[in-house]
Amino acid sequence: MWDTSFVYPKILLRSSSFRLALAYGTLFAASALAILAFVYLATTRYMQQQADETIEAEIQGLAERYRLTGLSGLTSLIRQRLDRSPAGSSIYLLADAEFNPLVGNLSRWPTAADTVSDEGGFLNFDLRSPGHRARAKPFLLAEGFRLLVGRDMYELQSVRSLLLRTMAWSVALTLALAFVGGLVVSRSRLSRIAEINKAIAEVMSGNLNRRIAIEPTGDDIEDLAVRLNQMLDELEKLVEGVRRVSDAVAHDLRTPLARLKTRLERLLKTKGDPEIEVAIQETDHLLAVFAALLRIARIETGERARAVLANVDLTSLVDDVAELYAPLIEDADKKLVLHNAPGVEVRGDRDMLFQALVNLLDNALKHTSRGGQIEVALSSTGEGIEIVVADDGPGIPIEERSRVRERFYRLDRSRTTAGAGLGLSLVEAVAKLHAGSLQLLDNAPGLRAVVRLGTREGDGKNSLQSSP
Repeated sequence: MWDTSFVYPKILLRSSSFRLALAYGTLFAASALAILAFVYLATTRYMQQQADETIEAEIQGLAERYRLTGLSGLTSLIRQRLDRSPAGSSIYLLADAEFNPLVGNLSRWPTAADTVSDEGGFLNFDLRSPGHRARAKPFLLAEGFRLLVGRDMYELQSVRSLLLRTMAWSVALTLALAFVGGLVVSRSRLSRIAEINKAIAEVMSGNLNRRIAIEPTGDDIEDLAVRLNQMLDELEKLVEGVRRVSDAVAHDLRTPLARLKTRLERLLKTKGDPEIEVAIQETDHLLAVFAALLRIARIETGERARAVLANVDLTSLVDDVAELYAPLIEDADKKLVLHNAPGVEVRGDRDMLFQALVNLLDNALKHTSRGGQIEVALSSTGEGIEIVVADDGPGIPIEERSRVRERFYRLDRSRTTAGAGLGLSLVEAVAKLHAGSLQLLDNAPGLRAVVRLGTREGDGKNSLQSSP
């Protein structure tokens, strides 16, 4: 079963599957609206055409009656029709040349202000009944008599209203179903994608044995999970190969270097040559570089962290590092400012965190001029834990801040100082191992190195804890 506890509404609404489902729903709603609009226009046009043809036919019939039987015959016929259907939709009005009503179911001849004319000579006007509108056509008879024949279009108006309501409800219902369907589909797909992200995060933290659970759905996500598992298998093989090479190098090179140092130390005792002492220092430097490389490799695989994971009192650790470096900073005519939050704890490796903070303080000490200030701060918020080491030295240009994290990379001005360009690489590796990150910011002037623990995006479980 997929874990859906992490699927939040905002993530659902931003997901591509939800947007796709909503887009299809919107397209379907637009299609349905277009079809209903066609039905609406066709139906109303047909009903109006039928009404117009009926009015024309009645006018012709009444005009023919007037020609054959005169005014009395026409009046008698209109009364008969009204008597047969007093509440019908037909409208009749016979008036004299001055528009005075003679017979019919209208009390007066519609005025120009009350009517709207359209093509074909038809008049549209409101009746006394609320919501009823008539459509009629006037006809001039012999001797100046005027005949108005029409129909109450209430039925057409009702059909129009019904179709408009149907269109509105159809579109609203389609969009609502698309929204709900998008949420359902997105929740299912997002839970599976989140499972993939969770597995990748665990692999990034060093658990190379982690694999993605495969659900036999036969869709593209299953195919993606299979491919990713294959890639993780290859990655584990490659990392294991590198690890074996590192162990081989450790066995083959560290021992000869240690023996070389021992022989140089013996030779120094017998010869006393200063050049031999320089060679010993270079050998120590090689051993330190090799140890640092091996340490970074082990940190990046997460092997050591899983072996020594424990609760670490960061407040005490920062105090210890500050106490260790305080005399060195003071002797260099520099000032150390400490802002230490009480009761901050993290679950991790104390030695690694200690070494990372030492590296940052050592960099600050090297690059801060005399009379300068070095600031160390520890803080804990709901978003995670933050360790800051800031100085007012020359800082690092923005374009170089990503490269100084690379192994052996050093700025031109730093090549004359001791070091191998591995300090920030180790700090970043330790931060990532503790579900965090390293940021290099401008301190205006100087560098502000920020180590955030427990804030790296994409991690599975947060391994950090902060005491209240």
